[in-house]
Amino acid sequence: MNSVWELETFYRKRDIVIIGSGFSGLWTAVSIKEKYPEKSVLIIERNTVPLGASTRNAGFACFGSLTEVIADSRKMGWEKTLELVKMRFEGLQKIRKYFNSEIDFELNGGYEILNNDEPLQQLDIVNEKLKAITGLDKTYVLNQEKIKEFGLGKSEFLIENPCEGSLHSGKLLQKLLEKCYELKVEFLFGTEVKTANESDEEIDIQLSETLSVKAEKIIYCTNAFSSKFLEKEEIIPARGQILLTEPIEDLKLRGTFHYDEGFYYFRNLGNRIMLGGGRNQDFKTEETTSFETTEFLQNHLEQFLKEVILPNQDAKISLRWSGIMAMGSEKTPIVKQLSNRQFCAVRLSGMGVALAPKIGEMVAEMI
Repeated sequence: MNSVWELETFYRKRDIVIIGSGFSGLWTAVSIKEKYPEKSVLIIERNTVPLGASTRNAGFACFGSLTEVIADSRKMGWEKTLELVKMRFEGLQKIRKYFNSEIDFELNGGYEILNNDEPLQQLDIVNEKLKAITGLDKTYVLNQEKIKEFGLGKSEFLIENPCEGSLHSGKLLQKLLEKCYELKVEFLFGTEVKTANESDEEIDIQLSETLSVKAEKIIYCTNAFSSKFLEKEEIIPARGQILLTEPIEDLKLRGTFHYDEGFYYFRNLGNRIMLGGGRNQDFKTEETTSFETTEFLQNHLEQFLKEVILPNQDAKISLRWSGIMAMGSEKTPIVKQLSNRQFCAVRLSGMGVALAPKIGEMVAEMI
């Protein structure tokens, strides 16, 4: 049994309980405390550090490559696509406003490798549409000179976008945690939520057979791990596998790169290469919440590294890992009120870094 001290402090009733301490959970807490400083906010996280996609991504500060924006506009229409691009773009601005140099934010530009010229026919249309968001006449520009400069093999066209960059995901999470502590947000790490039962008066959040925390409202920010709580929503887990090379002498590559509608992504981390993706080679296997890497995809990524990024160069691999994103048939995130006292902000479609700051604001408005 718990002591009276524990029950009256750590496990006391709160105004708001957020489940999940990844980017969306932390930004939501920050937005709520900035809007309602008097509200008590508790974040419950089942792991000892935030897991999922937030600490296991490739540290891209991007809002969408040219082919991704074109593909989205065909699937969802321009209105929804632009709304999403705007959220990501403003999200990145907000990250830079709050923490810039402390999270290794580098505005080296975002690039996309193309091997056919079809997307180039859309370049002017897309730039015209994005003008109101980025403030640039040309958000995406063809820059052929850099193909050689970056030493990229097997690349016919290179599209540059000056508004994108890279950051250190671990440091961003650390800074967000510091910000939360500063705003008096409280945490329970290493604690799993079993069930949440809503009554007219409150929500009872069961942590074990004998222990629960009560709250006025609950917000689910568990992204790919939300199916347990949100059975009715379309949330498909998508594992992203990543590898990191040992340092490479005279590495020419600088910036963040996309290939094939964003299914492949790579960047320099100092003088090392970080490469991820390729799940379109094996969609079914990668629809999982298991944090493993597969021999098939890791070999495929190594092949991609040899052919496209570092032709005629050998690179040793120092690390391999995976993160779990949440997808749906559409890329629009699910941010909504589920019942009188329950809310959710999930399914960020692999764009959590850029989307979470704005999603936090949306949830703060809702509650």
